[in-house]
Amino acid sequence: MTDIARGLQGVILTETHLSQVNGQAGKLTIAGYPVQELAPNASYEEVVHLLWHDRLPNEEELLALTSGMAAERELPGATLDVLAAAAKQGLPPMDGLRLGLDTLSLVDENLSDTSRPANLRRAISLVAHAPTIVAAMWRLLHGKEPVSPRQDLGQAANFLYMMFDNEPHPAAVRGLETYLNTVVDHGMNASTFTARVIVSTRSDMISAVVGAVGALKGPLHGGAPGPALDTVFALREMAKTSGRPIGEVAHDWARETVEAGERIMGFGHRVYKVRDPRADVLGAAAEKLFERTGDNQLYEDARACEAAFIDVLDELKPGRNLRTNVEFYTALVLHGVELEPPIFSSVFAMGRMGGWSANVLEQIEDDILIRPRATYVGATGRTWVPLAQR
Repeated sequence: MTDIARGLQGVILTETHLSQVNGQAGKLTIAGYPVQELAPNASYEEVVHLLWHDRLPNEEELLALTSGMAAERELPGATLDVLAAAAKQGLPPMDGLRLGLDTLSLVDENLSDTSRPANLRRAISLVAHAPTIVAAMWRLLHGKEPVSPRQDLGQAANFLYMMFDNEPHPAAVRGLETYLNTVVDHGMNASTFTARVIVSTRSDMISAVVGAVGALKGPLHGGAPGPALDTVFALREMAKTSGRPIGEVAHDWARETVEAGERIMGFGHRVYKVRDPRADVLGAAAEKLFERTGDNQLYEDARACEAAFIDVLDELKPGRNLRTNVEFYTALVLHGVELEPPIFSSVFAMGRMGGWSANVLEQIEDDILIRPRATYVGATGRTWVPLAQR
């Protein structure tokens, strides 16, 4: 009998220079750099250049990339029209991003040009436009006019400026930038695989990235960082009402939750069998962010909840090694920069845009059609019966 790799679990599709995920050791490497070294120090533009060119940029190259991206941020009129229609229908932010990115085909100078220089220009356009689309969609959903992007700000700072129409706090910029760098690429995940499949047919980069957004929209891939934060807030209220330490309240709640067969959001991962290294990076980013903005208590409460959850999981799920994943501290960092849970997945997509585009460029170089097979288990030997005799 044919062995079937359900969901292509464990199947190695290709070779890559972009990222390495070691789930057993809890390590994530981005183009040769440990994520905990790269993410807190680099600008998002530096990381994108690293993925596209397999090296960090020098000053001249970085200036060329940042200015090139800044020049691409303004949305075409057709994109704004589509976003306005989407917001009027009350579509979620992820749908706004998907629809908005698709309109970029209207302003592509030559869709038939599939050379690497042309695709690098498309990659710049996609990465540069994504934050403008997300911010514009969010503001339109809340009855506000979109804010025009600025060319004098970096990717993270400009997004926060467009969201709130004021100069962003440097601590918020660094916190968001660290987040974008942390999630920029993560092996052959579902959305990255989707992008590669699409472009392997010699389709175009815009179609591939739009498909990736569609894959990320699903909760089994994009995750749910919002509920992880909601749990912490709920436990804070319970502790305040009862007068008990939040760690004790969290411990009792976790026990009841696990014994009821329910999941604690933000813990456990399909790949990592130990603590998710991205949780460490974002945990440190959250600590710095809340220290600088003067609200360190939320961070301390979240750490107390985390410790209680792990204690209960170790007791009731022995041997499972259900450790903190990226969702838990994603929620804390994005809350710290004053973003709301409904936009979290779209901000994730903004960060992953650099990785998607890099994977598309790599797949184009491979130029191999991704075409797996399926084992047929249906009926055989049937004969045709005319409609009147059925």
